This record gives sequence, C-alpha cells and structure tokens, in this order.
Amino acid sequence: MPRIERKVDVKASQKRIFEILDDEAQLPKWNIVVNEITQIEPGKWDAKTTVGPTIATRTETVPNEKISSKQEGGPITALGYILKPKGDVVEATIWAEFEDASQESILGMAGEVFLNSLKKYAEYLEAGGNPDEYKKK
Repeated sequence: MPRIERKVDVKASQKRIFEILDDEAQLPKWNIVVNEITQIEPGKWDAKTTVGPTIATRTETVPNEKISSKQEGGPITALGYILKPKGDVVEATIWAEFEDASQESILGMAGEVFLNSLKKYAEYLEAGGNPDEYKKK
C-alpha cells in the first residue's frame, strides 16, 4: 500500500501539539480542510471536509508522541501524526496510507496543508493566542 510522509518544525511544546491533535472536536477550528465534525462513538468521528465526508476511527494513541486512525470514505485508508522533540522545536510528521498510487502527489500536498494548519494553530496558542479568536484562513 502506498504511503506518504511530510514533516514540519513547530515552535510549540510537544504537549500542546499533542493536545490539539488529541481533541478531534476542535478539528474544524484549525484544520483547513475540516468544516464540521461529529462524534459517532468514543474514538470514532464523522468529518465533513472540503474533499468529502470521512469516518475516522482512532487506532493508536501514545500521549505526547503519536496518534493514528483508520479512515473510511476518502482516498486515505490510515492517517497519523508523530511528534519528536528537535532542539527548540518539535518535528511533526504526518503520514498517510492510501490505495491508489496515482494520488500520491495530491495526497502529499494535502499532508503539507494539514501540517501547516497544525503549525499555525499550535504556534498561535503557544504565543498566548486565544483559541476562541483564532481564524484558520
């Protein structure tokens, strides 16, 4: 199965970044492609995105280190984030598995968009920004 990985350095604590990722209900606040999200059951979410609906089911949680989920309804079959301290920053990696190898380029670009959304929001909060005043666009 094809897989992509993208990385970005984030000037925020590993704990803060993990807390953002761990709170699926807040995805529409910061993730540029998520417009709405509804919890189906614990660990399972229905996301309305700019590319269509997706059901995400959490498959792994390692506090402050990584989160993974199974994805249904879109081109991605599995998705995850890995956080590693790197000096004064945290290296955030997004990875995704998918079935159609011809979509590798577009999914790589989508991964970069997801990471940049995360970076922007985490750094905003780290600088003392009010989450209720955050504008993701």
